[in-house]
Amino acid sequence: MSEWLEATFSNNRPRALAALTRYFRDMDLAEEAFSDACLKAVTAWEGKGAPRDPLAWLLTTARNAGLDRVRKTQRHRVLLQVEPSVLMADEDPLPDPDDVRDDVLRLLFICCHPALSRQDQIALALRIVAGLSVAEIARGFLVATKTMEQRVTRAKKKIATNRIAFETPSPQERGRRLGEVSLMVYLMFNEGWSTSNSAAQMRVTLCEEAIRLARLLADLFAGMGDQIALLSLLLFQHARRAARIDSDGRLVSLEDQDRRLWDKTAIAEAVALLQKSERLGHSGPYRVQAAIAAEHALAPSAQATDWQKIEAHYAALYVIQPTPVVRLNHIAAMAKTRGAEHALKEMETLACDLSDYRWYHTMQGGLFLQSGLPRRAVAAFEKALTLGPTEPERVVIKDQISTCKKMFTPL
Repeated sequence: MSEWLEATFSNNRPRALAALTRYFRDMDLAEEAFSDACLKAVTAWEGKGAPRDPLAWLLTTARNAGLDRVRKTQRHRVLLQVEPSVLMADEDPLPDPDDVRDDVLRLLFICCHPALSRQDQIALALRIVAGLSVAEIARGFLVATKTMEQRVTRAKKKIATNRIAFETPSPQERGRRLGEVSLMVYLMFNEGWSTSNSAAQMRVTLCEEAIRLARLLADLFAGMGDQIALLSLLLFQHARRAARIDSDGRLVSLEDQDRRLWDKTAIAEAVALLQKSERLGHSGPYRVQAAIAAEHALAPSAQATDWQKIEAHYAALYVIQPTPVVRLNHIAAMAKTRGAEHALKEMETLACDLSDYRWYHTMQGGLFLQSGLPRRAVAAFEKALTLGPTEPERVVIKDQISTCKKMFTPL
């Protein structure tokens, strides 16, 4: 499949799946119908290009493909007793893009139904809304693919057997599910920022969709600092996108990025949102992470970054979220304030918890290199290569290995 086709399908998938799930009230059928539409698009578009409105074409084709499946399995009397569809027949006007996009947020609230455990909610949202494969989600959770497949299947079954799950949640219910939905938006952005697809580093459209959803949440819950802080955090991160990959497609570290390429308008908005969150007295994890991002964004240079403040912010974040990954980031800040050897010592406590987390090994490799231990650095970098880095990350890691090997002394 050509790259432009794959990108078109990926960009339209969240909105299409949301609309199809609303229409059929069946997640599996929605996925199957969308896959059928994509297969037909490969044949129909390869020669003459995509239609003027690819989303409308995919929705109409998927709707028809799904109805064919329903008729064949004799389930249409149940599945078609639903609210009026946002999908249009061939002769009807094209769907309103804003109506279809808002279905994505609705689908996120469905995935966060209280009948599901937190882990099942995350797995289902990443599969249905973000479009990650089961294997990609499993890598993110540091579990076996089969285990994740069972988790996603279990979540779909719970939703399928609870028909009320497909209804639009009441304002009260939305409030109860808000924390989970915010987490899904955060994870969607993270997947777009560092994709699980090894061929690319970023899926910019997924980042932009997460920011759009974060804006909707901030508007719907305007008095809640958590939603404002989440939007601030995502804007701070996304502001760096133009400097993150160089003209040769190589990944550029934060310290080496050309800060003139950072989006100053997005940073200014993020600062204002962070200040608003603070005025509301909010001190949750998104506000702390936004404060960390602000330290990077507002520093005139990498050398001027206030790592003491960043270390203090990570210490505060660890109190709120005492996870191994937060602790690893705290240690990374310590490496700047207390040195590489101190950080390596602190990392030993995370060796078991993060043995399959590639960022643990790349960080360890960098610290070994700084400490003048190139052979140990190579071992850490080589371990990271086995843990599914993206292609741009793989190039950087291999460069680091080459640098280390040049420092070898004869045994």
